[in-house]
Amino acid sequence: MSDATIWTIIVAVGIGTFLLRFSFLGVLGAARLPDWVLRHLRYTAVAVLPGLVAPLVLWPAATGGTPDLPRFAAAVVTVGVGYLTRNVIGAMGAGAITLYAVLWLTGLSG
Repeated sequence: MSDATIWTIIVAVGIGTFLLRFSFLGVLGAARLPDWVLRHLRYTAVAVLPGLVAPLVLWPAATGGTPDLPRFAAAVVTVGVGYLTRNVIGAMGAGAITLYAVLWLTGLSG
């Protein structure tokens, strides 16, 4: 692909993303949403985050798509610490430390 084609795609996707978000936030931004909609919106992050993280744990690009112990252990520790402490930053930190510790202990860090 040429540079012009790539930039055209990037700009088109950016405009499309803006229009999708504006259609909800811009048009309905000042309107009062029903309680049942607000109740469902509370769970958006909880629903989206596993969808973003699961492929990185189950089919990590770093290993060519093969699941491995360091990423699985980091995911388990992150979920466990998050569940027990209700602290997102602490859970992410514990997961990162676990990932790098297990990579180092298994000699997979390169």
